[in-house]
Amino acid sequence: MTYNDTFIRACRKQDTEHVPVWYMRQAGRYDPEYRKIKEKYSLLEICKQPELAAEVTLMPVRKLGVDAAILYSDIMNPVASIGVKFDIVKNIGPVIENPIRSAADVERLKPIDIEGDLSHILETIAILDKELEVPLITFAGAPFTIASYLIEGRPSKGYIRTKEMMYSEPRVWEMLMDKLGDMVIAYLRSHVKSGGKAFQLFDSWVGALAPQDFERYVLPTVTRIFAELSDLDVPKIYFPGVSSGELLPSLTKLQADVIGLDWRVSLAEGRRRLGGGFAVQGNLDPYLLTAPMDLLKERAKQLIDEGIQEPGYVFNLGHGLFPEASLDKLRELTEYIHEYSRAALQKS
Repeated sequence: MTYNDTFIRACRKQDTEHVPVWYMRQAGRYDPEYRKIKEKYSLLEICKQPELAAEVTLMPVRKLGVDAAILYSDIMNPVASIGVKFDIVKNIGPVIENPIRSAADVERLKPIDIEGDLSHILETIAILDKELEVPLITFAGAPFTIASYLIEGRPSKGYIRTKEMMYSEPRVWEMLMDKLGDMVIAYLRSHVKSGGKAFQLFDSWVGALAPQDFERYVLPTVTRIFAELSDLDVPKIYFPGVSSGELLPSLTKLQADVIGLDWRVSLAEGRRRLGGGFAVQGNLDPYLLTAPMDLLKERAKQLIDEGIQEPGYVFNLGHGLFPEASLDKLRELTEYIHEYSRAALQKS
């Protein structure tokens, strides 16, 4: 079996023959075959069937030709093991049965039991480790993003209850961050032990914070997660989500290999703000996939030209794929990224 390690080398800022590409939410609703599966099973039901979850993870690798797979799962999966009841509701997202609003609510959270409650996820990873010819990225939701669901009770635009706890009950907030940090560390370590070849910490909504609040209330836990996992010999990615460009200067000491950027900050500016210590990933606006192919390729070319100015670039979107994205257009875009970047790297 030939193994494509281009993604791993790019994460480590090593030379590559072409720019590697994968897409956040690449296993999902834009694929008609996946939509048929979803007619029969919910997201959580798929996750509990390792063979099916592995197949859904493999589908975009076969269809698009991407350089990495990302585990089909959900950032909420591990919270079930710490005592939080939730459901993924269509057109809403995670809905929490009893939102966390007090110290007593936080104290009731249990340590994660991965072998007892989440063995199906580890089994999915083990299956994929045997079948994939590209690296498998596993992932977890970062503590702030998970906390925002647990406290608000569902997706939020303003995060008012989350910020209220953060500002008014800092001791309770720190206790929650500590428990969620412990959960993430154990969860990601088990992923790598089971065969994961890289991991990404999704902090999708932390861009809602001012830099000083991020540094005070969130960064210590994110720093601890990467420090405690620093012994794992796999690429480690932190994605601080949308509208997070102002937070990048706070990340310079993080023990991660790659920082994911959204489309509101250029690759060059992102690298400057990060101090040059990381590979970068991103950062095409996902909704450019609605544009004509000529414009899409033009923007991809601009990103590649900027990305290859320094070692360590992974092509991705600035956020996840959306249901209306075209499978054919994604396939053509992936081919273009490979072809154009291969020629551009040979010239440089």
